[in-house]
Amino acid sequence: MAYQELTIEGRNAVIEAYRSGKTIDKLYILDGCQDGPMMTIRREAKKHDTIMRFVDKERLDQMSETGKHQGVIAIAAAYEYASVDDILENARKKGEAPFIYLLDNIEDPHNLGAIIRTANLSGAHGVIIPKNRAAGLTATVARTSAGALNYTPVAKVTNLAQTIESLKKEGMWFACADMDGDVMYDVNLTGPIGLVIGNEGEGVGRLVKEKCDYVVSIPMKGDIDSLNASVAAGVLGFEIVRQRMKKG
Repeated sequence: MAYQELTIEGRNAVIEAYRSGKTIDKLYILDGCQDGPMMTIRREAKKHDTIMRFVDKERLDQMSETGKHQGVIAIAAAYEYASVDDILENARKKGEAPFIYLLDNIEDPHNLGAIIRTANLSGAHGVIIPKNRAAGLTATVARTSAGALNYTPVAKVTNLAQTIESLKKEGMWFACADMDGDVMYDVNLTGPIGLVIGNEGEGVGRLVKEKCDYVVSIPMKGDIDSLNASVAAGVLGFEIVRQRMKKG
């Protein structure tokens, strides 16, 4: 199956895309352009928390497929985002305790796609990503997920730490992946659980980590001290599967 990101060019087209409710992942805007239509676009972008990149005309010309970008190009998601409530409803429909992946600063689309694939295979009910400093649902993510994106809802939130707080009120517990944590075999990962994965460079951000109930690690015997984020997500995710199967 071919997956295609939607590229929207031209001021009126971008404004209409916002008005129609389409999810815009990123905006590329001609630096210094501040006329009426462009200011309208920028207001809409701020309202929807869209990432804006201010670039020169040469960059826009290179990106443009039509040659008529009028100083603005929007990149829309290849897939529509779900809501956090959609993910919880997915668990309710299956009669299962919620199991959700929360991804902090996963900027590589290949990692995101691989984690969505793992989430599906491990029986997770959905994936939550932040709006900023994170890959969106691009064509690359869709391809790497090997079709899992068709079945696994992905929600995009403004603030991951606040989302964790809200989900705690729904009875969920949260485990943060970190090499300084307790060994995963020694932590009870059954029940309604959120697994928080950061990127291999910086890990999970401090504020998000502080909201978690557990910090868990993967026992490693090698000479290097970190796993690729998608591999770590798979190892920890299937430890959750093992514990759930053992309990059930």
